[in-house]
Amino acid sequence: MLRTPEQEAAQETLGRLIRQCMAGDQQAWQQLVVSQHRRIYGICYRFTGSSSDAEDLTQDVFLKVYRNLASFDTQKGSFQTWMATLARNLLVDHFRRTRLDRATDSLDAGLSNDTEGAGGATLVDRLADPRPSQEDHAAGLELKVRIQQALAQLSPELREAVVFRDLEDMDYKEIAQVLRIPEGTVKSRISRGRGELARLLQRIEGQVV
Repeated sequence: MLRTPEQEAAQETLGRLIRQCMAGDQQAWQQLVVSQHRRIYGICYRFTGSSSDAEDLTQDVFLKVYRNLASFDTQKGSFQTWMATLARNLLVDHFRRTRLDRATDSLDAGLSNDTEGAGGATLVDRLADPRPSQEDHAAGLELKVRIQQALAQLSPELREAVVFRDLEDMDYKEIAQVLRIPEGTVKSRISRGRGELARLLQRIEGQVV
């Protein structure tokens, strides 16, 4: 994935912070937390749908990062991918503890009928759409609520694929590394997840109208 000059600069800054953190610089650690908090919280919230659970899990992620920072190897991938892997592992544990996956069992049975490519990049377009007016801003917030409702109804395996690709803009290789599955499986889950998400959004929007 090609990076813009801004992304390259951000990566350089992040790399410097990581090196300082590994050297024991506490101020650098605070800066690292601030710079990554929103992203990690977003991942946790998209998976749990609960702001309190997301905040607790975000703190757990940073605690795990702090304890395992010395084991981070730049030769094995980016820091964001490594951090996303830690977050995903904690989210899986959270799912097992709370048994949230039982709510998606009925959906799993119908996933075999998904059409390839349905939904496209609609989710990204909708979330990223800049809305200048107050009325449009309110509509945008309402849409985000609907998207979260739809995400909550996806099976965990499809939800994580869509979240990492369409909301976190991770490439297929990075997602495959985080989920420990082949890239082909990643692409299949993203396609199926987008298709199911599009149908769920239509259903939710139909109920609201």
